[in-house]
Amino acid sequence: MIFLHQIDPIAFSLGPLSVHWYGIMYLLGFLAAWWLGRQRIRAGRLPGVDEQGFGDLLFYGMLGVVLGGRIGYVLFYAFGELIRDPLMLFRIWEGGMSFHGGLVGVMVAALLWARRHKLHFFDVADFIVPLVPPGLGFGRLGNYIGGELWGKTTGGDWGVVFPGALPQQYAYLPLEELRSLHASGALDTFARHPSQLYQACLEGLVMFVVLWWFSSRPRPRYAVAGLFALLYGCFRFLVEFVRVPDEQLGYLAFDWLTMGQVLSLPLIALGLFWLWLSRRSPTLQPQPATTKE
Repeated sequence: MIFLHQIDPIAFSLGPLSVHWYGIMYLLGFLAAWWLGRQRIRAGRLPGVDEQGFGDLLFYGMLGVVLGGRIGYVLFYAFGELIRDPLMLFRIWEGGMSFHGGLVGVMVAALLWARRHKLHFFDVADFIVPLVPPGLGFGRLGNYIGGELWGKTTGGDWGVVFPGALPQQYAYLPLEELRSLHASGALDTFARHPSQLYQACLEGLVMFVVLWWFSSRPRPRYAVAGLFALLYGCFRFLVEFVRVPDEQLGYLAFDWLTMGQVLSLPLIALGLFWLWLSRRSPTLQPQPATTKE
């Protein structure tokens, strides 16, 4: 079956202020991390840290996601534009966030927080990573709702027609006319993989289930972070085969290698390395914290 994407990216408006679904997805991701993190804190999965300390860690992480995600996007995907217009770095409302940049930002934030609290960085990382997949899933849902980062054409009788991906002759047609064309089958050849939903499922749902189960019992240091890096790197590398590469970059080599795949390879290597390190690393035992209401 072929669907026509016709979701308004604006959830609601308050006077001149428009609230986009993408922003709401970010908020839901942070709320999920806060709620899940509190459960882990109460279970003593980060000994010596109470809910207030976790709140500080979450704030550090939020800054790392936003700053790292934006800086990473500009450096990895829009460096030429940055050279021409340095102020574009600060125009976040125009879109453009990178997971890999956000990951680096969170790691830096976690490192600073861990040093401040005199904790081993990877004990903090192992605590954090099970909280990340819901945010990834919500973020990809935001991409889908916004009709961006679509996949390649399916070449079959199924997929999603994204108005923003249609040829120029359809670019300015009103939605009602697009609906009529879709109903007649005139747009079927433009049906694409909803790669955003593939990523929401793999990076969000599947990774969350696996990591939450894996971290539900004490694991050696490096193990949880290693599994996260390995899973994300593999899932992102695979989905890139059906996702359209960034227009300003295209394919980097072999007519199939994308920047997303290049940036995922170090994650796969790090994941394997950290899992190898975990074999002879100590296991942090839970120490349930006192709950403050």
